[in-house]
Amino acid sequence: MTAYSIDVGVSDFQEKVLDASRLAPVLVDFWAEWCAPCRMLKPILEKLAAEYGGRFILAKLDSDRHQEIAARYGVRGIPNVKAFVNGEIVDEITGAVPEEAIRSFIERLMPSPAEPLRVAAQAARAQGDTDVARSLLADALELDPANETVQLDLAEIHIDMQDIDAAKSLLVAIEHTARDTERVRTLLARLNLVAAGGNADPAPLKARIEANADDLDARLQLANTLALSHEYRAALEHLLEIVRRDRGWQDEAARKTMLDLFTLLGGDPQQADLVREFRIQLARTLN
Repeated sequence: MTAYSIDVGVSDFQEKVLDASRLAPVLVDFWAEWCAPCRMLKPILEKLAAEYGGRFILAKLDSDRHQEIAARYGVRGIPNVKAFVNGEIVDEITGAVPEEAIRSFIERLMPSPAEPLRVAAQAARAQGDTDVARSLLADALELDPANETVQLDLAEIHIDMQDIDAAKSLLVAIEHTARDTERVRTLLARLNLVAAGGNADPAPLKARIEANADDLDARLQLANTLALSHEYRAALEHLLEIVRRDRGWQDEAARKTMLDLFTLLGGDPQQADLVREFRIQLARTLN
């Protein structure tokens, strides 16, 4: 063992893996004596731990002797290397993969040089300095062009500022390769709402609907505006009414907007009942 390559078990897993991962990434190598691929992988991991000099810690755990931990973290085949950051598993590899693949795996865990700028941008945005936040994120992206979190943070600010083209360019570029697919889907749903005419003045739209209940364009604009104001039930009611009056209007714009809203609300447990209610109503209306 070295300072950067240690053996761990039940008694010290909390301290040497979970707690330690708040200071640097910890790679836990789940292995066993009988496992030939484990014997091939172990020296590669130890070599890289020494080479990186503490930028990550290698923790080796005998999965036969410590089956409780292996079961707790879903180890089904070995060798299995799980990466812990801030006490949570963030990535893993299984099998005796080549050194190049392990090195790429480790590099993905290393703190990005863009992170301080991203954190500063979050602080600026929280204080209402949106232009400053956008500028900081643009600088961060120059330092680390492939940083997905920075790209998504910047896309979110573009959406807030209704810079549709800039937000769309960022999101479309990573839509099919992003690891945080849920956030990408949510931002695309918000983008669609803004692009469809959200953030309008609701008063004249309501007046148009009162004067003509079949003014579907006013209903759609009002629904988008209400959704962006977090008045989700009212937005969904107007969208459902459009579907009832003319389900095919503007290439099923109302139904598609409802689906965008379901996506937008899908990650919020407090909105689960609302989404379920209107999914059922939409299905009944369509059938």
